[in-house]
Amino acid sequence: MSQPTQPSAAPHSHAPAPSAPLDLREKGGTKDGVQQTSDRRLFIQLTAFTGCRDSHKLLSALGGTGVDCVLYEELNDPTGVAVLAMSDDPALLMGKLRRELNTGAFAGLTVKPELAMLGRTYALGYEPQLEDWLLRRPRRVVSDPAWPWAIWYPLRRTGAFSRLPRPEQMQILKEHGVIGRQFGDAGVAQDVRLACHGLDKNDNDFVIGVIGKELHPLSALIETMRPTVQTSEYISKLGPFFVGRAIWHSTPKEGGK
Repeated sequence: MSQPTQPSAAPHSHAPAPSAPLDLREKGGTKDGVQQTSDRRLFIQLTAFTGCRDSHKLLSALGGTGVDCVLYEELNDPTGVAVLAMSDDPALLMGKLRRELNTGAFAGLTVKPELAMLGRTYALGYEPQLEDWLLRRPRRVVSDPAWPWAIWYPLRRTGAFSRLPRPEQMQILKEHGVIGRQFGDAGVAQDVRLACHGLDKNDNDFVIGVIGKELHPLSALIETMRPTVQTSEYISKLGPFFVGRAIWHSTPKEGGK
């Protein structure tokens, strides 16, 4: 006697549900009821040198690169300088700028690889003017002649922070945001925050630039951040720190002024 036929399983009954299409756009706050998005972001690179006896000899080389640049003199090295270069196309950082940093007035300088930093602007999802935040504000902040002082440094968070639920992460980050706004509203410091996942040879997560009219408030801002939950519990490494004063900048090409 034949056995009753069992109903066949539906094809692919155990296959995972199709995943959402990969979306790498930056996402800001809503505008006219629609969330702002952008496929553009600014890549910012700091290259430091030592052995420079006359910083002003470097200006002609930087002016012709076609890349937005800032030239700093380093406080902790009497012959130290650094070039901050900015472009939404990282290939431009590998073009004429790279050649200029290897020839002419730069040829006799020695690169300080321990102070090399590279990152990209990013959004957290609530920025009211997304394009300005990603492309124009960083240029505007670092190129303001009234705000020449800068401290640049990388940082790495602990893996424990990445495992926290998103709402808890945002609450922790809010503490830093409140402090940053206090210093910004007082007119003494502004920051530029860059993601550098996979871009940093030491596996750092972020590059931070703190910019101001005077140096002391920048140091005070970093000091005020120390006891926060993020810095005291979820950051495994800070620095090294580059401390400099801008002596020249190009005219921003993205309407930053």
